[in-house]
Parts: sequence; structure tokens; C-alpha cells
Amino acid sequence: MTMRRLLVKGHAVARLAASQARHERGRTVLVVLAIALAVLAVTLLASLGFGVMQTGEEQFDRAGQDVWISGESVELTATGGIENPITDAHGLAREVEERDDVESASPLAFHAVYVGTEPDDLELVTGVGVPGTGNTATGDGFSEGNSHYANGSYDGPMSQEIVIDPQTADLFDVGVGDTLYVGTSRADAPEREFEIVGLSGEYSQFLGTSTVTMPISELQELAGTTGTDRATFVTVTTADGADRDAVSEDIQRSHPEYHVRTSEDQFESMLGEYLLVLASGATLVALALLAGVALTTNTLVLVAVQQREELAALRALGLSRGLIAGVVGGQGFALGALGGALGLLATPLAAVALDRLAASAVGFENLLRTPPTVYAAGLLIAVGIGTLGAVVAGWRAARYARVDELGA
Repeated sequence: MTMRRLLVKGHAVARLAASQARHERGRTVLVVLAIALAVLAVTLLASLGFGVMQTGEEQFDRAGQDVWISGESVELTATGGIENPITDAHGLAREVEERDDVESASPLAFHAVYVGTEPDDLELVTGVGVPGTGNTATGDGFSEGNSHYANGSYDGPMSQEIVIDPQTADLFDVGVGDTLYVGTSRADAPEREFEIVGLSGEYSQFLGTSTVTMPISELQELAGTTGTDRATFVTVTTADGADRDAVSEDIQRSHPEYHVRTSEDQFESMLGEYLLVLASGATLVALALLAGVALTTNTLVLVAVQQREELAALRALGLSRGLIAGVVGGQGFALGALGGALGLLATPLAAVALDRLAASAVGFENLLRTPPTVYAAGLLIAVGIGTLGAVVAGWRAARYARVDELGA
């Protein structure tokens, strides 16, 4: 008997909630849209947070290096040169490479350079100096390797070949076989023409900026650092079976003047340099969650307040506060479910649009990631918290719903 009464009450509550929602269709649509926007804000910001972390880890994994040797922190700016902290970089790489537990070691340098197809139309990008074996998505890559280095004399022939990223190729409408002026200033760039021998987005995705890649000795020649053989990093690939942590610690003991880190530690170190940005991102995610909860709850509270006359009528008919709270809670569940579903359905489309914007702005693709936990968080806010807030609002509204409200 008790179960039957509960079923009857539940059916009645559901019908009353549905009737109220149908009666105010305009309000229902606005509430659903408000909840959908709250859910969308939460899912997109949470997706961005997940994406930043995963993208950074993937870029380091893609680099294929086990240990990173660096000097003081290096900042890539939009206005000028970069002081690469490691000196005698080739010598350091050779010394490290002689170890039995190291397969290879290579210097890597960054420097701001101007590139363009016309002497008076140059753009500032990041020049990347590599050992002379560039991986390219298209094209043959460097033909001369690092011949200009000539075992440290820097008097070998310059290949004057570069590999550019797709963004730079699109910017200047160039491809493999075309040429670009390259230099570290607007004045000296027109003096050297480099042939494009390949396209690759490897370093542009790693750095998040447009890049042109060339043999490291040729970048050092342009930057005027051949005398000191400067580099940003010396990257190390450990031998098969070697413990990268042990190798990193051993190299650190041998070279206390540098920072020696595994790829995981280097990634964490780079994140540490952007602690303020990460803290701001975490704060935004937290605020989005709070704002989503507050917006959803307040929206459904307003729905309850605007139904004072209807609730007073229900009280006049003898319905208890519990049943009235159930009616409002049922509305909250239905509206939360509709708004949540709409927000979750819009998340993939909005994520794709923001991904394209991020790729064009910072060079990173697939920056927004939406694991199941992101969708679960959005659904919980819309349905779970929304329903709970609506029940509480309905209970409080029923307390003040009086018969004299009917004549107001």
C-alpha cells in the first residue's frame, strides 16, 4: 500500500512539474539555455586545462629525448635576440656522447630571426638550430648536414637551406624549392637567401610559435655566436636499457654548472616558469565550476520564486511542502537534464572552433581535450546540483506560499 501511494505521488509530482514547464514555455527555453551555457563554460575551460597538460607532455614525448641539459632559463620574446646559455655546446655534446649509457647527444639552439620573400616585408619568427638532420613532413631535408661547422672551425660551406613550418609557408605562400631571406635583423636579412628544403611543424608545435629550422652552425653564424658555440639545450638519448634518471643524475654530478633533467622533470620545470599562467588557468576552471553551480541553482531558484501564485494554489489544495518541493525539484531535474544535454552536445562543436582559433593564434593543435570526466562534471552540475538546488528552493518557496498570494 505504501509503495503504491509513493508511486501515485511520484506520478502526480511528475505531471505537475511537466504541466508547469509547458505552461511557461518562454521561461522554460530561457532556463534551458542558461543551464546549457553554464555547462558549456565548465566543459570548455576544463577541456582547456586538460589539453594544456597533455599537449605539453606529448610535445616532450614527440621530441624523443630522454635527458635535457640547460643553463639558465631562456625566454622567447617577440622583439629580439635570445641569449643561449650553454657555451662550447658541441664539445659538451661530444663529451656526454662518449658515455656508455648514452646513445647520442646533440646541441639545440633558438634565436629570433627575420624571414620574408621581400627585403621590405619581413616577419619575426623563431629560428631553430639543429645538428643538421631535420625531420620533414615534405621535402628531402638538409642535403649538406652540418658541413659548415667543420669540426669547430665554422669555415665549411653553408648549405643555406631551411625547413619551415606550415604556418610560415602559408604566410608567405611558399613551398619546397622557393627561397626566403633570413637574418637576425631587418638590415642583414636581405643579405642571405635560404632555400626551403622541407616543411615540418615539429618545432612550431613544441614551442608554440612559427619556426624556421636550419643547421645549428648556420644559425650561430647568423647570430654571431660561433666563437662561443652557444646553444639553448643539449639533448641526450640514452642507450637501450639505461636508466634515464641515473644517467641524468650522473651527468649532473659531472656538470654542476648546468641543469640536467629527465624529459619529465624538464617539462615540470617549464611549467614552473609559467606558474602564474597555470594558476590563473586553474582559478578560471574553479570559477567556472562555481559560476556553473551558482548560475544553475539561482536560475532554478528564480523559477520557484516566480511560481509563488501557483505554489500558493497547490498549498490551498492541501499539498504538503514536501510534495511542492518535489514539483519544483522535478522541474529542476527536467530543465537541468535538457540544459545539460544541450550544453554537452554543443561542447564538441565549440571545442573544434576554439581548437582552430588556438592553432592559428599559438600554433598548437588539439589543445582542448574532453575526457569523460569533463562531460560527467557538466552533467553533474546541470542535473545533480540543479535538482538539489531546485528542491531546496521549492521547499523554501512552499514555506512562504500562502493563500493570500492568490489575490496578489
